[in-house]
Amino acid sequence: MSVATATDPYMPDGSYAWFRLAISILLSTLGGAGMWAVVIVMPAVQVDFGIDRAGAALPYTLTMIGFGLGNYLLGRFVDRYGIVPPVIASALFLSAGFALAALSTDIWSFSLAQGVLIGLGTSATFGPLVADVSHWFVKRRGLAVACAACGNYLAGVVWPSLIQWNLATNDWRETYLLIAVICLLSMIPLALFLRRPPPETAFSTAPETTPFSQISTGLSPQALQALLVIAAIGCCVAMSMPQVHIVAYCVDLGYGVAPGADMIAIMTAAGVISRLVSGVLADKIGGVKTLLLGSVLQCAALFLFIPFNGLASLYLISLIFGLSQGGIVPSYAVIVREYLPAREAGQRVGLVIMATILGMALGGWLSGWIYDLTGSYNAAFLNGIAWNVLNMAIIIAILIKGRPKTLLPRAL
Repeated sequence: MSVATATDPYMPDGSYAWFRLAISILLSTLGGAGMWAVVIVMPAVQVDFGIDRAGAALPYTLTMIGFGLGNYLLGRFVDRYGIVPPVIASALFLSAGFALAALSTDIWSFSLAQGVLIGLGTSATFGPLVADVSHWFVKRRGLAVACAACGNYLAGVVWPSLIQWNLATNDWRETYLLIAVICLLSMIPLALFLRRPPPETAFSTAPETTPFSQISTGLSPQALQALLVIAAIGCCVAMSMPQVHIVAYCVDLGYGVAPGADMIAIMTAAGVISRLVSGVLADKIGGVKTLLLGSVLQCAALFLFIPFNGLASLYLISLIFGLSQGGIVPSYAVIVREYLPAREAGQRVGLVIMATILGMALGGWLSGWIYDLTGSYNAAFLNGIAWNVLNMAIIIAILIKGRPKTLLPRAL
């Protein structure tokens, strides 16, 4: 095999890598329907099946559990066989899941379709795609990972608007059938563009020319992985409160579904900006410091939801929240690639992403349970803040234990 030259389009950070990144973003945006659709239809599903708020949040929780488990299991698969088979399976699972959910007759059959088919189907278009993209970049890995993760938030911009528009003339069941068709017809052709395997240099043990590659946490890989998992659960329990319940919160306040859907779109659009900025920042200061900054800002934004509940205030706070927390999840993937083995990137990134998703699942259900218990979302916001503080404590501990691997000067 010939050695890649500076003009080789298939070398890391080359033109093909950026093309591949663009395809990955499209796939992540399409597959992200599985995460956001259930949030928008939650009030309609609650009325249709005659259940309480915690029961209506159950399908989201099961979706996120399936999503989380799939990120880890399919991440292991990607390490061995590549990204294309999981993405094609994702399209089939999503299409079948949305179709069966549309035909469900009770909350349990709806939840089963969400958790098993839609949850697993969505998973291939997040953590596994992010891990695959990370193999194609070195100098701009932080930015590339952040861009790939943006697909999940772009889905939060596109799908709520499309679903809300369709709900104006159709019910939620017809909307789900439309999503099933879109996923099936668009994702399989896009997946075929990703058939080329990563360059062999992606798995090289040679030091990478990034400043933070010369820093060690002083922890074993297993200890660091465990701490990242706990931190990921903490930050995402906090993150889930506004993202999962803002539509229901707006309905309770008398503003209706449409403003809540708009606020989700604002959060996720601002999250895209946050992720891109965080990616650039991670290439300069590393993933740990970038994660800590995002966690501190997210905690500050959560405090704002408690005293301010006017419609204009909620729009503004939704914008602030999106700008604060968007870069948190991709920072975990950057940290994994900074400190843990490249050949295990799929499963290790998948494990941490699974933890973030399980945190979202736990937080989504827990917030509904606290609401049913107290009749107010204020206590749920306080619960999210407490979990956020746990996340900050762990990241500060990792940062304090960080030290140079060698006495060599850092690469510029």
